[in-house]
Amino acid sequence: MSLLTKSPFESNHSTQTSLFHNVDQFEVSLCRALNRTSNQVLVRDFFRIISRMGDGVFWYSLIILLPFIYGVAAISISLQLAVSGLVCVLAYKLLKGKLARPRPCITFPDVTAISPPLDLYSFPSGHTMNAVNFTCLTLYYFPEFSLLLIPFTFFIALSRVVLGVHYPTDVIAGTVLGALISACSLIAFSGVRNLL
Repeated sequence: MSLLTKSPFESNHSTQTSLFHNVDQFEVSLCRALNRTSNQVLVRDFFRIISRMGDGVFWYSLIILLPFIYGVAAISISLQLAVSGLVCVLAYKLLKGKLARPRPCITFPDVTAISPPLDLYSFPSGHTMNAVNFTCLTLYYFPEFSLLLIPFTFFIALSRVVLGVHYPTDVIAGTVLGALISACSLIAFSGVRNLL
């Protein structure tokens, strides 16, 4: 059977991949179209850099810099960002392992992975989840960062599809989960501050 109609992992993960099989077929045309834009060197290099920054370097730098910019009061906010980032990583690893949706560059040979993926599975997008979580939390406290963080987060999400390693629904799921984690973080840390 052709790779275009059957994931190479279906024999091992038939239940999980069957959840996504029809969705994969529906989304792959958009994946191909966005992935083809990376044939242009400037597009490819731009999204590689954005995605690489979204690996964590940018966010870790932001967490460290906030207290230097805003003083001692920002230490608790940096701590909140670090804890919510850890929750994102745990949620991402748990969901990816359980749902086992192969990346488009694995299932469809005409979708090229421009940057090597971190693992085999794509759902949800961890880059997007972290970016949305960190952006929501940072903008809650420091809205002056909006002109930097909103476009940056948008391009991180888009880069995952352009680079051939995620489907659009992976990115949508990452967005929703990142927003939920940031909302839960705000509620939890607000409760802790009220107790103190």
